[in-house]
Amino acid sequence: MRRAGFGLWMMAVMLWAGLAAAQEQSWVQVEAQPTLAEAQERARAYAAAFPDVVGYRLGSRWYGIALGPYAAAQAAERLAELRRENLIPRDSYVTDGTNFREQFWPEDAQESPAPAETAAGAPAEPEAAPLAPDAPVEVTTLAPVAEAETDLGTGTAAEAPAAIIPDETPAEARRSEAALSPEERADLQRALQWEGFYNAAIDGAFGPGTRSAMAAYQTALGREPTGVLTQRERAVLVENWRADVAEYGFETVTEAEAGIEITLPLGLVQFDHYEPPFVHFAPKEAGGMKVILISQPGDKAALYGLYDILQTLTIIPTTGERSRSERSFEINAQSSTLQSHAFAETRAGLVKGYILVWSPEQAERAGRVLGLMQSSFRPVGNRALDPGMVPMTDAARRGLLAGLDVRRPLLSRSGFYVDASGHVLTTAEAVAGCGRITLDQVTEASVAHVDAETGIALLGPKTPLAPPAIAGFQTESDRIGTEVAVAGYAYEDALPAPVITFGRLEDVQGLNGETGIKRLAIETLPGDAGGPVLDGTGAVLGMLLPRAPDAARLLPQGVEFAASGTVLREVLEGRGITPAAPTAAGALAPEDLSRKALGMTVLVSCWE
Repeated sequence: MRRAGFGLWMMAVMLWAGLAAAQEQSWVQVEAQPTLAEAQERARAYAAAFPDVVGYRLGSRWYGIALGPYAAAQAAERLAELRRENLIPRDSYVTDGTNFREQFWPEDAQESPAPAETAAGAPAEPEAAPLAPDAPVEVTTLAPVAEAETDLGTGTAAEAPAAIIPDETPAEARRSEAALSPEERADLQRALQWEGFYNAAIDGAFGPGTRSAMAAYQTALGREPTGVLTQRERAVLVENWRADVAEYGFETVTEAEAGIEITLPLGLVQFDHYEPPFVHFAPKEAGGMKVILISQPGDKAALYGLYDILQTLTIIPTTGERSRSERSFEINAQSSTLQSHAFAETRAGLVKGYILVWSPEQAERAGRVLGLMQSSFRPVGNRALDPGMVPMTDAARRGLLAGLDVRRPLLSRSGFYVDASGHVLTTAEAVAGCGRITLDQVTEASVAHVDAETGIALLGPKTPLAPPAIAGFQTESDRIGTEVAVAGYAYEDALPAPVITFGRLEDVQGLNGETGIKRLAIETLPGDAGGPVLDGTGAVLGMLLPRAPDAARLLPQGVEFAASGTVLREVLEGRGITPAAPTAAGALAPEDLSRKALGMTVLVSCWE
């Protein structure tokens, strides 16, 4: 009996040693194909890029393509590296190869035994039912042998060797699940949350929400959705989650200067600089996502001002959902080339928040990063960034836009209000090829009418507005040689108010006798085009037109043209708008004329 016991013990030790050696190797599985021909074709494609491609038939009757073997730690690093460089599918993962059967790749290694069989001399497991094409290889765990032999000559129990556990029944899965520690249970919820199946509290309690998430995960693997994960399913889920977390480099960042605590992907971004009210985290790789923390003193007024300012930044596209409440705002902006999420809130006289910016191809990564940022963001202490902590120019400090590019229109021109509902006359040039048109960079407008021949356009506001003043059109005859004034945004959007430029009415026709236009002796800038031309009473006698491009001749400086008041009235009446009559009977004082002109003139901006 003692001799027989010793022999059995030695065989068990050899078996355990072989299995342990097999477990030290790991592979990065990249694909699984349902037929040998498809698997060989894909393995050949991978072999053109990687020198260590191997292929094995899987216990599921599928054919797995992997890279390796590596040490376990090296395999996790290799997985993160290749995912980061987008060289392998995002659902690739690390496996210990215990599900590998006959080798089919490299081609000269076909029908070789699997790694576990070579090490332990063990036969293959019975084949399981086929899995879905994207089902991961099952990772096997080890457990002690039920009965241990007695060590020769000592009378003590020998250390039990390990054995491969087959996939479990639901009842067996429940029993093994019951042995999990609270932290292991919480990790399963974190992994399910990371994969997008779970969105409730991380509490380690497996209630209906967690069970539904587990069932959904099993369905995604092509397995029976029992709602109880087996040891293999748990191992694959947690292993992939940990590999992803290592790649993203998530860490809790406590930004003492800004008074913010938040979880950030420090594998993808790194601290760059302070420029109050922002803390900039730049991408580690060109074109990567960026993070900006927001911290400034302020109450509701400051919060609302920040909300308006962010709309002007190039990192916040103009389309997408916006919401604002009494104490916070949220922006989900997107375009064909850029997406961003901004959040800020005010508490105890401080405004705190964050911005995440990414490109559309980074959407999957950004979704995971944003989820952790949202759940971890927490204002701490009573500090906000001090505007004096770093040197800034007055221009950078103005508007709290340090370090960020302000979105600029393609061009800006002038216009003027012609009725109480906010319709605006401007030039056709100002609205040609615009993706979006704004009045004073705030109110969205649409083109109600445009006439390329006369160069006149009529705009209507998309939301109601109350103009400060409305143009009254001249009713008396023109007097050549009288002084006129043009109100316009000569410097486009660089100045917040129009400029008044004075000149003289030279003629009531063009140089070649053209009707419907007036010639002015006045020096203007391109931004003035579309502005009202006023007489001394403040009545509109025309609209300044842009200079027509003419390669053959160049008019001298100071010669400009305006569409006549008669033509402007015809345009308005044709659109059902009755032109207003002038309100002043005599000449206005210069300050009154300026006040009237500034009230009716509006900045018309053309955006992409």
